[in-house]
Amino acid sequence: MKHLITATGIVLATQAVAETPVLTVYTYESFATEWGPGPAIEQGFEAQCGCDLQWVTAGDGASLLSRLRLEGEGTKADVVLGLDTNLTAAARDTGLFAAHGVTADYALPVAWTDDTFVPFDWGYFAFVGNAGEDHPDNFRALADSDRRVVIQDPRSSTPGLGLMLWVKAAYGDEAAQIWADLKDNIVTVTPGWSEAYGMFLDGEADLVLSYTTSPAYHIIAEEDNSKVALPFTEGHYMQIEVAGIVGSSDQQDLAGEFLTYLVSDAAQSVIPTTNWMYPAVTPSAGLPDGFGALVTPAKSLLIAEEEVPALRDAALEEWRAALSQ
Repeated sequence: MKHLITATGIVLATQAVAETPVLTVYTYESFATEWGPGPAIEQGFEAQCGCDLQWVTAGDGASLLSRLRLEGEGTKADVVLGLDTNLTAAARDTGLFAAHGVTADYALPVAWTDDTFVPFDWGYFAFVGNAGEDHPDNFRALADSDRRVVIQDPRSSTPGLGLMLWVKAAYGDEAAQIWADLKDNIVTVTPGWSEAYGMFLDGEADLVLSYTTSPAYHIIAEEDNSKVALPFTEGHYMQIEVAGIVGSSDQQDLAGEFLTYLVSDAAQSVIPTTNWMYPAVTPSAGLPDGFGALVTPAKSLLIAEEEVPALRDAALEEWRAALSQ
């Protein structure tokens, strides 16, 4: 009898594990790290859904899309989290995403009516440097300066792509010359944001491409006011990060539940002090105090989603040609 009870217990436990639904979410590496939003969002959603949320990471948003394209309908992803509006047209064209049906009271600088992608945070790209130094206030001045800069690759990184489109949006046909002039300032081009920011913190560069919100991390988490975002007179390019449901997923309802949770107060209140971006929906408690000290761009730049693919190809060729000379 003892052996029967033990065996029965093992069977029931095995069945319970087997019946726990699994939601696989592809995201970029920094989102799922112990200091990113991933752990808190995972804990909160699992408590609600009775499921097992599993993160699968790639280096950055552009890498996520590349991986999804390679895997196609055979992908294990149920949700992809970490694309942005510079990638949504290309992602939509894959035909791999399903409509979401999520509604929220978004606090974005632009109206949001997309039925395929759900925004979860946003911000402005900026160069970050050390306070008290003589910093340039536009791209031309940066190129004329001796500032050492580290940036990210637009082929693998959403900040890198954002910078490339920032220059294109601000300078149009003069963008190629801007890159040619900036070449001597660029120490290196990294695959993703984490590598670049780490190099800056280690003193290997004077400036790093990041966000106007990046100094909030140092202010709030480290009580350190030594890092500043440089306000540029051309304006700053906006990034809106999104998540979408993979159409081939067999967890459509659970994926939709996750996207709804992603824009809930519980999840959005985590974003400012873990992903260090503005939340897509203002948390009931508002933004942390450190966000009040951040740079407010004089002008917002954003290329319409449908215009990005053609502009991206042209801008990438300009970027590659200038930096390879």
